[in-house]
Amino acid sequence: MNEDIVEVHITKALTSSIIVEMLDKYPNLERITCAPSVYGRTSQTYISALKQLDIGVEKKYNWGAKSRTDGLEFEIKKLYEDGLSAKEIAQKTGITLNRVYYLLRKCRVSVHNRKTKHDYDKVKRYKAEGLSAKEIAQKLDIPLRSVYYILNNR
Repeated sequence: MNEDIVEVHITKALTSSIIVEMLDKYPNLERITCAPSVYGRTSQTYISALKQLDIGVEKKYNWGAKSRTDGLEFEIKKLYEDGLSAKEIAQKTGITLNRVYYLLRKCRVSVHNRKTKHDYDKVKRYKAEGLSAKEIAQKLDIPLRSVYYILNNR
């Protein structure tokens, strides 16, 4: 007997036996909710009898899986935007690294987990100063091919 429960969601059409069972199990029942298709299959006689007992029967859409994150993805996003790495977030919050990446993707955050080998900003700055690709490669001691890649793709 659950005296605290006042609302129940059902997935089957109401019958007299289901109503009696629910009234025994939930003595303080005030409202029964169900999908529109279940409501349509339930006899209006049962609905009016429950209304006389001050128990409302309502249509309620209860579709889809419920979120298991409870807003955790926004906390993860804020930590990531504050400069913490995904690994640091996982350690701080006590969740797995894969879950951190999942929650970041759910918030549509692009994760940059690759470290760049070369300083792209320096290459671009030297190019803007008028140095040739060969001079940039010599000055930064990086392959000429990498300089061309940075200048053409970034």
